Amino acid sequence: QFVESGGALVQPGGSLRLSCVTSGFELVYYTVAWFRQAPGKEREGVLCINSSGETSNYADSVKGRFAISRDNEKNAVYLQMDGLKPEDAAVYYCAAHFYCSGPNPNDYHFWGQGTQVTVSS
Repeated sequence: QFVESGGALVQPGGSLRLSCVTSGFELVYYTVAWFRQAPGKEREGVLCINSSGETSNYADSVKGRFAISRDNEKNAVYLQMDGLKPEDAAVYYCAAHFYCSGPNPNDYHFWGQGTQVTVSS
């Protein structure tokens, strides 16, 4: 299972770096994606990174602002979020698959509890 952290209250235009770490399995063999879910909305795919470090963007709204990276030695995946907007506020989750299959959360496994990101002045 994953454990997400790094969520916080941040002002519009600010930055956050979310972390997603695993326990119990070697992350190096897996693709990992970040998802987010705002109140009353469906869970949305954001970015994905495969075991080779290749990334896929699932949300046009984050292009040029968010970036995904991984450190297999630390069993961790990161989401760097810059230029945050109020519409980015959500609970952010990470989950695993064997490849970046697309933004359907039903394809992914080992969900964590999420970390809350609030963007407000």
